Amino acid sequence: MKWFSLVLAIVGPAQAALRFGCTKLSLQRLDPLVQPGMIPSNHVHQIVGGNTFNATMNPANDIGNTGSCTTCVFSEDFSNYWTAVLYFKARNGTYKRVPQEGNADLEGETGGMTIYYTQDSFSSNGNQHITAFPKGFRMTVGSPTITNRSVAVQQPGLRYTCLQTLLTRGAETPDFPTTPCPAGIMAIHHFPACWDGVNLDSPDHQSHMYSTTIGGFQTAGPCPSSHPVRVPQLAYETLWDTTQFNDPSLWPTDGSQPFYWSFNDNLGYGTHGDYVFGWKNDALQRAMNSSCMFQACEAPQGGPLQSQSINQQSSCSVQNTVTEDTDGWLEALPGF
Repeated sequence: MKWFSLVLAIVGPAQAALRFGCTKLSLQRLDPLVQPGMIPSNHVHQIVGGNTFNATMNPANDIGNTGSCTTCVFSEDFSNYWTAVLYFKARNGTYKRVPQEGNADLEGETGGMTIYYTQDSFSSNGNQHITAFPKGFRMTVGSPTITNRSVAVQQPGLRYTCLQTLLTRGAETPDFPTTPCPAGIMAIHHFPACWDGVNLDSPDHQSHMYSTTIGGFQTAGPCPSSHPVRVPQLAYETLWDTTQFNDPSLWPTDGSQPFYWSFNDNLGYGTHGDYVFGWKNDALQRAMNSSCMFQACEAPQGGPLQSQSINQQSSCSVQNTVTEDTDGWLEALPGF
């Protein structure tokens, strides 16, 4: 039985959970949350979601009702989701971008990311009311400034899995894998799910949120009184197809691993993700209030959300604001 089918088999009827693919929207040096208006930003990001993505992303704009297309399965989701980009460093010092691959049980998906909005865990949706993110909401998780393993260990929602197959789950580490992974490297980002109920953002893009996650899609702890509102547990899975670089003769002679985040991190501790909410009208709340699970949330399956084909997803894009080579063999990481 496939991993996803197993998930469906063990989940009982309750509130909704979403798992869906988003193809690539753009890959460029823009960061409208941490460096709004800065063209180019410090490092390369890979972005999925709605086509209102730009260098500023004014929070006053209702992107859920102004976007005209999205790279995500659910056609009412114009949110933007982004992370840094993974590069391979060759022995001669040049860099090559690692391609992304589709996730298990998301047939037809190529690259991009898998997005989750869960309520409790993979074995239950719990019994709490989940409040959808409001218009103008945004947040980040992790930080490229983290270079210490002891700090990274304290963030259980930010992990890596060395994939033996696309179905591999578990065995998560805070570090990049140190040996070649037969099916690639999965980067995992679990965002906080406790909101202060007041602020749509904060100066550091994190203080308005509080994390009680223990990782692995397990039941998180209760929200504290300072951040009492339970929102969906947002998570990203990005599968980096490192298999073309698995030949040990390509790896460093000192035995270290050869992969770098686009902000020049070869440890993995600085992994981070960004989110700008952009669901149309009350679509996300409708989903959270329903009893659907994953693919059953699509309207053709009787669910509350409109979906679209992979061809429609892939036809959505935004024009690059920053023109530079991010894909060839590079003498240095873009921006460095």
